[in-house]
Amino acid sequence: MSGLRTPVATLAVTRDAPLAPLTTFDLGGRARALVEVGSDATLVEALRYAKDQRAPVFVLGGGSNVVIADAGFAGLVVRMASRGVALEDAGEDAAGPRVLVRAAAGEPWDGLVARTVAEGLGGLECLSGIPGLVGATPIQNVGAYGQEVADAIAEVEVIDRDTLARATLTPDECRFGYRHSLFKEPAGAGWIVTAVTFALRRAAPGPVRYGELAKALAARGGVTTVREIREEVLTLRRAKSMVWDPEDPNRRSAGSFFTNPVVPRALADRLVDDAVATGLVRFREEVPVFSAPAHHGVPSAKLSAGWLIERAGFERGLRRGAVGLSTKHALCLVHHGGGRAAELVAFARQVADGVEARFGVRLVPEPVFVGFDATF
Repeated sequence: MSGLRTPVATLAVTRDAPLAPLTTFDLGGRARALVEVGSDATLVEALRYAKDQRAPVFVLGGGSNVVIADAGFAGLVVRMASRGVALEDAGEDAAGPRVLVRAAAGEPWDGLVARTVAEGLGGLECLSGIPGLVGATPIQNVGAYGQEVADAIAEVEVIDRDTLARATLTPDECRFGYRHSLFKEPAGAGWIVTAVTFALRRAAPGPVRYGELAKALAARGGVTTVREIREEVLTLRRAKSMVWDPEDPNRRSAGSFFTNPVVPRALADRLVDDAVATGLVRFREEVPVFSAPAHHGVPSAKLSAGWLIERAGFERGLRRGAVGLSTKHALCLVHHGGGRAAELVAFARQVADGVEARFGVRLVPEPVFVGFDATF
């Protein structure tokens, strides 16, 4: 790759940097240049450098929700490495004491969750075991086991990659939705998250909203602490190969590759009717359908992407060359080593096409695709 011109002395840039080792898929080519930023000042310096060179910028966090093309990225990759966590008592209201937890974007996410749980703070415990960095969580509005990160966010600090202006956004301004935020829209795509503040509570956990987790906790005698919830969430995630383990053959993945589709309730009902009529299930209750907020006034329902994938004929452990489905969860696409990003994307398309042909529902990928002309 052709190189960028030499930056100012304070900015350490790596030329022709391999990106695959920086992702959980272990796939993708090289970046023309890469810089790690450990502070807002260094981030601004890197953005100025890229602007001066007219080079595109891609911001990389933990690499757990990204697919990088085999050709790599012909620009500057900015890898977030800022650290720091601060706790501040924020008084008490009718629900109990509140604590504000501010974390830099480069903090490992599960490390932050573990610390808040150790402090006896509730609000993030169901999000245990998720890989990646703090700065990525509001972008995707990360969620699991009945919690979304948006439920706990008090504010998000950002820098505009073009103007270098700083701003602090409220949850309403972040436009959070299911696996969605302002940062995934054109109006917010230029913002880079630099820190997130969470509003957590020192109080006994409320009712667990996710059926699988509630059942597991009941089997161990109920729950009284956030620590118990975290432990059970980690147990459930490990059983699905969703906690990173260097010995796990399913480890090269991005976790859930597709979002659970939210569809009009009428479409969900027709899907259930068809499943019963064709003998796919015996009873309507066997099809996982969940309530979802209405969309533009249209009643909606959420379907299980993993269920759709398996019932469309893609079984766990299915392999296509160097890629395939996890042996533990059909929603996880995995790379077995020695493959190419193009293989993974082609297989993902095959899965999405198969589900659409069988059920009339198009699956939407969760990961960010970098360096591809077209994906889905």
